[in-house]
Amino acid sequence: MPMPNRYLASALIRYQGRKILIDCGEGTQVSMKMLGWGLKTVDTICITHEHGDHTVGLPGLLATIGNSGRTDPITIIGPEGITEIVNGLRVVAPNLPYEINIIESPQEPIKLLDSKGTIEVSTLELDHSTPCIGYNFYIKRSPKFQKEKAFENDVPKILWNKLQDGNEVEYEGKIYTPDMVLGEEREGIKISYITDTRPIENIVDFIKDSDLFICEGNYGDDADIEKAIKNKHMTFSESAKLAKSANVKELVLTHFSPAMGCPEEYIDNAIKIFKNSKVSYDRDIYNVNFKDRKVTLISDQLGI
Repeated sequence: MPMPNRYLASALIRYQGRKILIDCGEGTQVSMKMLGWGLKTVDTICITHEHGDHTVGLPGLLATIGNSGRTDPITIIGPEGITEIVNGLRVVAPNLPYEINIIESPQEPIKLLDSKGTIEVSTLELDHSTPCIGYNFYIKRSPKFQKEKAFENDVPKILWNKLQDGNEVEYEGKIYTPDMVLGEEREGIKISYITDTRPIENIVDFIKDSDLFICEGNYGDDADIEKAIKNKHMTFSESAKLAKSANVKELVLTHFSPAMGCPEEYIDNAIKIFKNSKVSYDRDIYNVNFKDRKVTLISDQLGI
């Protein structure tokens, strides 16, 4: 249930002026309004599972996006059964000025934002009381443009921009390829989002080397392990063990039980295992940087 100082599960990735929403619990669009970021540029909504604390904010959000003047399609990704859930929720928002494309239980990575797949989304089946998936978001970094290489390969300047964008070009009877002007591949940014689940073994490989690992911590106290097992959730220490085993750079704990009034009281249970652990608060902002670019993730709740 939402608390007076804490909304339900949701997170927002902003990159190059576009947005990806992860889960849409009650209060999501209220938080987004408080941020002042706008909803019209939400292109993709990734739902982890069907439970109401992750989905009931969806019909209102879709209607508000429609009222913003959006006409471009929106993609909704989710686990098995997400089509039925979305169609059911849309009973109160049946007429939208844009199409909704639903991708259910994807087996292969999905490329978002453009044809080159600037952001690649992959999923993992988790262990919860209903079909549930975790998400990886890999933001690719384009190879650096090398002017010297372009001159060496006699590439006309008129083609530089197209080749830099990764496009192959035919010009005056000759084929020019991006590798004629670009350097080596550069490491991108990896953001992982895992909730609701027990700490299954496959998670470690899935989140390995993430720059930012957002993970549920439904129970802060290790003494609540039996509740965590029964309800298929995790404790702070279990989440921290995943972070340590996977060599992530930063752990952000979220999805707190409403019985846990002050999650910060239990943060030492995570820090003693993985030092770079922190508790999330509504509308926290995390900047994850390339050397010369920035990806911003906002927690609209990143809690309960």
